[in-house]
Amino acid sequence: MSAKEKIARENDVKSEVVDYDELLVAAGDFGRYQLGLFLSTFPFYVLGSFSYFTQLFLTETSPDYWCMVPELQNVSISERKKLAIPWDVNAPFGYSQCHMYQANWTEVLISGVTPNETSKIVPCQYGWEFDTTEFPYPTISSELGWVCDKNSYAASAQSIFFVGSIFGGFLIGWVSDRFGRLPATVASNLAGAIAGVASIFATNFIQFAVCRFFMGISYDNCMMMIYILLLEYIVPKYRTVITNMAFAVFFTIGAVALPWIALACGDWRTLSVATSVPMAFTLLAPFLLPESPRWLLSKDRVDDAVTKVLNIARVNKKQVPQSLIEKFKRSTKNNKEVPGNIIDMMKRPLLRKLFICACIEFMCCILIFDSLIRTIGQLKFDFFISFSVISVTELPSLVLLSFIMDYTGRKPLLMVALLLASVFSYLIPFVGGGWQSVLCAVAARFVMNMACNTAMQWAAEMLPTSVRGSGSSIIHSCGYIATVISPFVAYLEIYYLWLPMVVVGSTAIFAALISITLPETAKRDMPQTFDDAEILINSQGYFDFPCRRKKQMGHVQGCANESFEFN
Repeated sequence: MSAKEKIARENDVKSEVVDYDELLVAAGDFGRYQLGLFLSTFPFYVLGSFSYFTQLFLTETSPDYWCMVPELQNVSISERKKLAIPWDVNAPFGYSQCHMYQANWTEVLISGVTPNETSKIVPCQYGWEFDTTEFPYPTISSELGWVCDKNSYAASAQSIFFVGSIFGGFLIGWVSDRFGRLPATVASNLAGAIAGVASIFATNFIQFAVCRFFMGISYDNCMMMIYILLLEYIVPKYRTVITNMAFAVFFTIGAVALPWIALACGDWRTLSVATSVPMAFTLLAPFLLPESPRWLLSKDRVDDAVTKVLNIARVNKKQVPQSLIEKFKRSTKNNKEVPGNIIDMMKRPLLRKLFICACIEFMCCILIFDSLIRTIGQLKFDFFISFSVISVTELPSLVLLSFIMDYTGRKPLLMVALLLASVFSYLIPFVGGGWQSVLCAVAARFVMNMACNTAMQWAAEMLPTSVRGSGSSIIHSCGYIATVISPFVAYLEIYYLWLPMVVVGSTAIFAALISITLPETAKRDMPQTFDDAEILINSQGYFDFPCRRKKQMGHVQGCANESFEFN
């Protein structure tokens, strides 16, 4: 056989190969079907924001509190403080928050002889009173007195929540890859609904912590499985814009609305019910949403996957040629690989290195993101307004991200965002509090929104389909490990006010360095098999920039398929 005949034969073979993305394009790049799927993610992202943030509004208390004295409840607050509370110039509000004078208060009111510096001082004996100007409703912390020697309880409960998330990441991720994206979505949301309702019956720390552990199982799988489902229905051309716009709009709506829902509820128990019961309605998801064709292909259910694609084409009013379907079936059969699992993937050195670096990268991003949230109370500004203002940064940052990430690439964008987050984090404790600190926090949160969502999408794009659900869940579980730590990062303020943000800024620099080790996925097909993932890694160097690839190749297709190595 001549050289020309060999080349012609190779070209004929290549023309016969049709992958899933080509079939999806034939069914409609982005039509009514994908638009409907995009809109259907709304409740899941809102519920995801509730699952994540609600505990702040269940446990936060006003920083201004003092010992309660039942006999003095009929006198004014200022008079109660003057009579019963020792002054302490080193305390945040100028008086002791954990101690009171010991006296016969009935006799004090009758005789008018008040305690003085020589009077005996004892720890609070009847609980605490809280300034209601900042937190006008009772939380579990104010109700059970989680202050003074119990002031670590709220942080501990939050950490236990994320321990539950670690467990849930492995469990729900396994369900996702074994039984499908929709069963995993239902299981995670149902766990959150039950745990949220059970929380209202907690009367001590242990009971509340157990409930928060099971609530943690729901996060962030309650929305992440739908995120993966949407990701697997979108062609590479629109993948970045659509998946990030869903998160930007819907998650932001939930986060911005939550403080005002909390105020409207007026009690931590009512808030817990209001934000958890809606999660039970996801039981309807399998009847309203489709399963992922990519997951079906990973289970060798080719005919079912084709049926899904044909349904997309029908809704989009497109016609998929029968010849293309037959080529796709033959290609799938000829290129069939045993799907494997996480353990199989970890036996491959290249994939093991990628996976470990992706875990570390996401862990750092979430530690920074969550620490910025936990330190809102340190900004010396209204908690509810601060939370809403900082949360609203999700929308513009992720809209911007949606339109620039494919041009800049995942790696350069993440590095720049992390370095900027480091600068703003270092500035927060040193600009004097008030609006100045809020503006630095807003800027840090803005770029960290971009960093976290870039890392989230990047991780899913790097993993083969057969382990995308479980692998993404494990990566997110590593993020949960970071969030077990983050409440205690915020707690470092008791030693030095500037220490939490210095830790956050330093972590951002470390994360920027780790990102160099990961392969660029912008404008590339997501790997279907382990071999595809290794090809993705081997096809590029440490510095792979889509915009430079485009310039180098001179056309858009080159940017999608070729790698430019810059060393």
